[in-house]
Amino acid sequence: MRGQAMAKRDPQDGEATIIKKYANRRLYNTGSSSYITLDDLAKMTREGVDFKVVDAKTGDDITHSILTQIIMEEESGGSQMLPVSFLRDLIAMYGNSMQSMMPSYLEASMENFRKNQTKLQEAFKKGITGNPLAKIAETNLAVMKAMGDALLPGAKSAGGGDKPSDSEEIAALRRQMAEMQKKLDQLGK
Repeated sequence: MRGQAMAKRDPQDGEATIIKKYANRRLYNTGSSSYITLDDLAKMTREGVDFKVVDAKTGDDITHSILTQIIMEEESGGSQMLPVSFLRDLIAMYGNSMQSMMPSYLEASMENFRKNQTKLQEAFKKGITGNPLAKIAETNLAVMKAMGDALLPGAKSAGGGDKPSDSEEIAALRRQMAEMQKKLDQLGK
């Protein structure tokens, strides 16, 4: 189940807005009867508008490739969010026996992030760096670590060293939280 913002529907017909992609690469929003851009689709996504992109000639659903294209443009536009190590791990999963598990894992991880996002923002606003935020971060780290160990068995030894101590992990989490706080502060200005 997706988050509430992601489940937003077109109030007129209760269905996803259909976007038609023509051979000349133009996108046509059938809901507003107007041509739109990938930037418009990105904005619709951020606003939680449910849409489906179809090839105008064949009628094939191409939503997945269009959303991937939006991510590529965002990443190449200077607002990189996906670390290189994550991208490498993701690519390595293609063809792997665990490939079929990745979509549901990534979806569950994002859902977990959305649930904790409000708690994180409130904690940052209050300046709390203690228990609530640290507990959420530790839980998320443990889940990610467990799935990483399960999905990438060789990743444990790939670092070339021993497992970092709990205090090192906590220090790393605190640095990450401080960086996130700095970014949130900048966004709030």
